[in-house]
Amino acid sequence: MDQTIQLAFRIALVWAAGFLLAVAVRALLPDQSGFTLTGSHGTMFLPYSRVGFWTCLLAALTVTALVVCRAMLADFGAGGGR
Repeated sequence: MDQTIQLAFRIALVWAAGFLLAVAVRALLPDQSGFTLTGSHGTMFLPYSRVGFWTCLLAALTVTALVVCRAMLADFGAGGGR
């Protein structure tokens, strides 16, 4: 039970940090700067602020998945545990 509480706390910290970083990136980067993707159906402008926002959230999701996988391997005795 102790390890489950630690895992939940770590995941909550990662998500909180990810959201805070994503909001900070969104607030700091201007919406007017970005890059344009050109395709066969037209063009699409992506501002750096949105790219940074989704990158931070994807990083939080990735770290969460890695923490969960490490905890599962530790439970099964495959390494990474205490």
